[in-house]
Amino acid sequence: MYDYLIVGTGLFGSIFAYEASKKGYKCLVLERRSHIGGNCYTENIENINVHKYGAHIFRTSDESIWKYMQQFCKFNHFINSPIANFKGEIYNLPFNMNTFSKLWNIFSPEEAEDIISKQSKEIQGEPKNLEEHAIKIVGRDVYEKFIKGYTEKQWGRACKDLPASIMRRIPVRYIYDNNYFNDPYQGIPLGGYTAIFDKMLKGCEVLLNVDFLKHRQEFQSKAKKIIFTGAIDSYFDYKYGALEYRSLRFEHKILDIGNYQGVAVVNYTDRETPYTRTIEHKHFEFGTQEKTIVSEEYPLEWSKDIEPYYPINDIKNQALYEKYLDLAKKKKNVYFGGRLGEYRYYDMQDSVKSALEFSKKELRGSL
Repeated sequence: MYDYLIVGTGLFGSIFAYEASKKGYKCLVLERRSHIGGNCYTENIENINVHKYGAHIFRTSDESIWKYMQQFCKFNHFINSPIANFKGEIYNLPFNMNTFSKLWNIFSPEEAEDIISKQSKEIQGEPKNLEEHAIKIVGRDVYEKFIKGYTEKQWGRACKDLPASIMRRIPVRYIYDNNYFNDPYQGIPLGGYTAIFDKMLKGCEVLLNVDFLKHRQEFQSKAKKIIFTGAIDSYFDYKYGALEYRSLRFEHKILDIGNYQGVAVVNYTDRETPYTRTIEHKHFEFGTQEKTIVSEEYPLEWSKDIEPYYPINDIKNQALYEKYLDLAKKKKNVYFGGRLGEYRYYDMQDSVKSALEFSKKELRGSL
């Protein structure tokens, strides 16, 4: 008999498994995929650590989270400085003075603020949707070139039909600084992410290619408690209907050149380009390999047979999630965590924080 059956080897499940096994609890970990690490999984191809499920840049403002992760890896000094490609025109991101200077042929922050202030007056009163919200913050020009097409591809819906809550914070900087994040701690683990999960799960029994939901009767009797990090609605067989997500598809290409785009991430912000961004993985670790690997990221409408990525946290879905949460609270010795279990859009730091808070609460009566 195991103390814990942990479903999923992403950050939440793996951190809890590490903390529990460290305290002497016996853990069985199940993973539906053929590898550990969830969407953070990296695979070494052509001596390049490829982020198989999209760019994962670890960053946090919480020193305790940064120190916690450093016990599993060393981080390099990678700073995320993506660029935007709008129909062949190249701009710096996030929206900063480099962006505004090229867009309007200006130099001073005062000029940029004046243009945005005038354009934002187009929206009067409280914004009713994402489009109005964005225009009120950054003006019509920035919205049309950098937000509209990208967002509509990402979510598969017109910006006029999306809630403003999806994009509450739009970074606007009136300085010449291309660092996308404000967090003081930022980097990529040397050697890729998979090595981190190897260390976290070292003291546990791990079974790959096992779908817990298809073998529920077989496995749930093997442990005293279950930690479920899959989609909460799937656990309850979609009793009230399926929560909505957006999904992604990736195309990975090995190219016989040393440098394809000169930067790790390029966002394609026009509506016509079918993918939202391209990722050149070697730049995450300042690689000098003779070849390079580039991934194209295509947004997809989610269905039950593909991986969910982004929860659509609108009013309708949040109300549905609350119904599943009520069911979850009534489940004895079954706990739900992580991006899918909690139906939240989590950055990696958020998953780490959530897992550590849950571990502290659950394991305080340790052996």
